[in-house]
Amino acid sequence: MITPHRAGGPAGPPAPTLSTMRPPATADRSRPRVLVVEDDDTIGRHLESGLVGNGYDPVWSRTGSAALAEAARTPYDVLLLDLGLPDMDGLDVARALRTRRPDLLIIVLTARTDDIDVIAGLDAGADDYLVKPFSLSVLLARLRAHLRRRVVAAPPREPVRLADLVLDVSARRCTLRDEDVPLRPKEFDLLAVLAQHAGEAVSRETLMAEVWDENWFGSTKTLDVTMAALRRRLTEAAGARARPPRITTLRGHGYRLEP
Repeated sequence: MITPHRAGGPAGPPAPTLSTMRPPATADRSRPRVLVVEDDDTIGRHLESGLVGNGYDPVWSRTGSAALAEAARTPYDVLLLDLGLPDMDGLDVARALRTRRPDLLIIVLTARTDDIDVIAGLDAGADDYLVKPFSLSVLLARLRAHLRRRVVAAPPREPVRLADLVLDVSARRCTLRDEDVPLRPKEFDLLAVLAQHAGEAVSRETLMAEVWDENWFGSTKTLDVTMAALRRRLTEAAGARARPPRITTLRGHGYRLEP
């Protein structure tokens, strides 16, 4: 299990800085780049060594400001983000990087266990979360599941047209009357599954399996938060000039996208 370091123990070796953790210039770029943002020495070292040993290319940053600067210099595939940072709230880091990089996979690592904290993390742009203490094997399984979904090639599909909305899955583009609607990756995936079954009832279990993972064992509030964000973005983008399709809640079952 990876647990937070307890103060009061013997002093360890000098803490690595961001520059000492940077991969060499000859690093294999086929390895997914991971930006680890964690101020705890013990957790940071375990994550760095565990990621390297399992085929990832990590860089470890201890503060939010250093992480933002590093992400501005280098394109990363994954962000592993602690929320309790010494200089700023991790939620602000998530929001900033989600705005810059809509395709970035963000996994929050948090000691905050209240539902409201988890929901806040997801609403800030996180794709997933793990509550400390967590095992490295679970983290690696989550990473594999998320990254596997992003690289599976699908045959081109014709755009789906519903009311004033056009959803082009192949281009990952959503428009309302030819105006782009900025959707986060999971929001787009959720809308795509509903659009594929427009007019049909889609269960919560199906949506969790299709959009997240068939072995997901986190809170289903992930779906509720993402759905609320999707509805809000469609409504805001539509304004008074466009008609987005309505998403109906089916209590005790799931949702239906009205054709």
